[in-house]
Amino acid sequence: MQQVLPEIRPISIEAIEAARERIKGTVIRTPLIRLDHGVPKPEIYLKLENLQPTNSFKLRGAANAVAMLPADRRAEGVWTISAGNAGQGVAYAARQARVPCTVVTIDTAPDTKVERMQALGARLVKASFDSCWEAMEKREFPGVRGEFIHPFDDDDFVAGNATIGLEIVEDLPDVSAVVAAIGGGGLISGIASGIKARSKRVRVLGAEPETAAPGAASFAAKAPMKFGRWQATFVDGAGGKSIFPRMWDRMKDVVDGSIVVTLDEVKRAMRMLAERSRVVAEGAGALPVAAALSGKAGTGPIVAVVSGGNIDLAKFAELIGAV
Repeated sequence: MQQVLPEIRPISIEAIEAARERIKGTVIRTPLIRLDHGVPKPEIYLKLENLQPTNSFKLRGAANAVAMLPADRRAEGVWTISAGNAGQGVAYAARQARVPCTVVTIDTAPDTKVERMQALGARLVKASFDSCWEAMEKREFPGVRGEFIHPFDDDDFVAGNATIGLEIVEDLPDVSAVVAAIGGGGLISGIASGIKARSKRVRVLGAEPETAAPGAASFAAKAPMKFGRWQATFVDGAGGKSIFPRMWDRMKDVVDGSIVVTLDEVKRAMRMLAERSRVVAEGAGALPVAAALSGKAGTGPIVAVVSGGNIDLAKFAELIGAV
């Protein structure tokens, strides 16, 4: 039977503040540091979500979503769909809550992320990218039971992500733009909700790789779009084949656009983060830095959200050594 989904509604400041209180014992308030990239402009700051216990922002939304589960629905456990970071976040939060966890994992997920999900106690079910994308729309997968925690289209998940936005405007009141990767849209929707609740003047921009940029296409068309030239790359934590209509409804009134960057620009950003700030960022985590360095987000102050650092170090060395 078709599941009736709740109507999309704005994430209120009350919900975001409640989420911040709810997850404060699980997540950390990540630092905001200036990036010395050799020239005065653009002025860029890094929001280091790669320093969360699971090395990804996803723990914020996951911890809030798991905490919001009614006691009578916890017995069968929880499940989610993930290339790695959402799976780690849900598995970490579920382990803390002593709730069983299953992750339907995209079969191209890096071994590093797969191993970490397993180490956190998750049961893994591997599937193709297309099967996982379809399951995210249908919110069901054959043979998997429990309470489904959507990795981006979930009010509680988005409210958890929105706490990043509150921290940014509190730590850098004169910020002019915030850039975050677009994957499913839960991160950018959350951050924008938190930012715009405090300051309407701040621009919130997405960042996408040239190989997977449905967000930019959607903003250009002012409607949710598919990306026909999608390719799998090392930027595995961002860039989908389409923007879900429900996620477009979440984004369109709070996000101001999306910047597309090349894969070489992402590699150069990864290298710069390592050389200048000693930050290890996965591809999706370096996307916003590449977008900020392009100048398309303005002269600053700009905050680039380093969303994650879950990458195999040998692969990381290979990528940054190639530019």
